[in-house]
Amino acid sequence: MSDREQWVARGRTSMRVRLARWRAKRWQIVQCAVAAAVAWFIAKHLLGHPTPVFAPIAAVASLGTSYGQRLRRVAEVSLGVSLGVLVGDLFVAWLGQGAWQLALIVALAFSVAILLDAGVIFQNQAAVQSIFVTAMLPGGNGIWTRWTEALVGGAVALVAATAVPAAPLRKPREQAALVVSKISTLLRAAAEVIREADAVHGMAVLAEARSTDPLVRELQAAADEGMSVVASSPFRLRHREHVRAIGELVEPLDRAVRSTRVLVRQVAVAAYRGQPVPEEYAELALRLAQATDRICVELRANRMASAVQEELLSIGEATAKVPRSQVINAEGVLLQLRSVLVDLLQLTGMGQFEATDALPALA
Repeated sequence: MSDREQWVARGRTSMRVRLARWRAKRWQIVQCAVAAAVAWFIAKHLLGHPTPVFAPIAAVASLGTSYGQRLRRVAEVSLGVSLGVLVGDLFVAWLGQGAWQLALIVALAFSVAILLDAGVIFQNQAAVQSIFVTAMLPGGNGIWTRWTEALVGGAVALVAATAVPAAPLRKPREQAALVVSKISTLLRAAAEVIREADAVHGMAVLAEARSTDPLVRELQAAADEGMSVVASSPFRLRHREHVRAIGELVEPLDRAVRSTRVLVRQVAVAAYRGQPVPEEYAELALRLAQATDRICVELRANRMASAVQEELLSIGEATAKVPRSQVINAEGVLLQLRSVLVDLLQLTGMGQFEATDALPALA
């Protein structure tokens, strides 16, 4: 591939990533836009403010495009904006405009926020909005106008923050199923490498296994966002337990991915060195892949994978009955299959020690 073709390919990949990021944030973008318009409408047509600048500013600054700790952020930003506007308006009306007035007002805004034991977001918004008010010409419609606009924007943002779509609640389950599906794919590929003893294929599968970390990071991010949504919206509280249950799968899924990666490495090294691995180990990997497919089906159906537990335990029994190998790497394959089993059993509701003890000891 030429340099130009590589550049074009990277550009297309980058564009796909950016479009995916935009699609993931489109609800929050629409929400901010609508909240800004509603805040402006209320201040303009219901309160009669001629130029209601601070109402949409407060709404957008409060909402943002992240669900993380959203209600707290909305409250902090709204109060910070309101405080900054109030301090700025009061002192501009009293002291006028100028460099030393600006310094004094910013210092006072920060000081009041700190004395109120407010967070960093609150402090910053108080200072920034006081600068905005001080640098602008004082409004001709009274000191309280811009302050009430800021309160209107914050109130609109608070109401808007409680309206969230169901998509962030589905995302953790869908991402968990995607991770499980990847584990299944790698297990099948490992079985093929065992049977074919193909070192080239083994190294290709190993490279694929090493690229799985982003999947787990996306799962953690989706779980965090899901918990933030149920914490932000009283209309989604009934989903709290299920989202928390999916969040608790992140750690065992991360371990399962890592265990599968080590398994693939053992298989690839054995193939590279020409060391035979028993055919029965390939059969175990295939059975484990089939059980993993069932876990994926359960997750996509919005169910926990307890129904797959017996099948996994049966595979665990089989690991104690297969022929043993004198080849160290082959023994490593068997041990890693059991490690993957322990991690997958935790997806069915078992604890780590319980899952470990559920596997019979090797002869």
